[in-house]
Amino acid sequence: MLRFDVMTKQLKSFFIEIGELSLFTSRFFKETFKQPFELKELLQQCYQIGNRSLLLVSITGFIIGLVLTLQTRPTLMEFGAVSWMPSMVGISIVREIGPIITALVCAGKIGSGISAELGSMRVTEQIDAMEVSGINPFKYLVVTRVLAVTFMLPLLIIIADTIALFGSFLVENVKGNVSFVLFFNQVLDALKFGDVVPATIKSFFFGAAIGLIGSFKGYNCEEGTAGVGKATNIAVVSTSLLLFIIDFMAVFVTDIFFEL
Repeated sequence: MLRFDVMTKQLKSFFIEIGELSLFTSRFFKETFKQPFELKELLQQCYQIGNRSLLLVSITGFIIGLVLTLQTRPTLMEFGAVSWMPSMVGISIVREIGPIITALVCAGKIGSGISAELGSMRVTEQIDAMEVSGINPFKYLVVTRVLAVTFMLPLLIIIADTIALFGSFLVENVKGNVSFVLFFNQVLDALKFGDVVPATIKSFFFGAAIGLIGSFKGYNCEEGTAGVGKATNIAVVSTSLLLFIIDFMAVFVTDIFFEL
């Protein structure tokens, strides 16, 4: 009986959290189109988010390209299909591996940073001070950060995909003596409209999810400084799970669309 009560309480808390996040998201869309527009803060957040994440994303992308090629090449050689390596790697990275891995890395880097920053401002009453001084903290802090992540994540994914393909080329060049032009010609020939566009569109949803959940947990942080760490941890875990859900939905919808 006690276990059932605990499960009921947890389920109730879950649905309350979903409702609060839905209200938070609706407020975000309302505030986005209201004046004044915090363009300066938005550009600053875009620069900071992109600049802070570029090195990590680049290293991750390079390693993805190396590992994917090194692990796949022996299997393709057994079937005499090693010539398909550039096409296979290009489609795999652009359609799925590049976007989801980069989004997960950014969820840990960007999402946790936003949650910790806003959470610290909440517990030190800086957000309350902004409200008293007549500034709209939601528009200044939340809207700018969510939009910045939404705009910057697709660019980071494109950079990660490019570097991953370059890493794959290095392996093919060393092991198979494949030239730069031949490798990337095969990659570009293999990629189609249905590979590039859906991957780009879902990257905007990835960015919005990272920004919204990170901002939501930080903006509503409670329990003092201990709550900041808790909010940051929950933000990363929740965002990672949501990214997989969004990715599944994107793949499912894309499959239906192109089947029709």
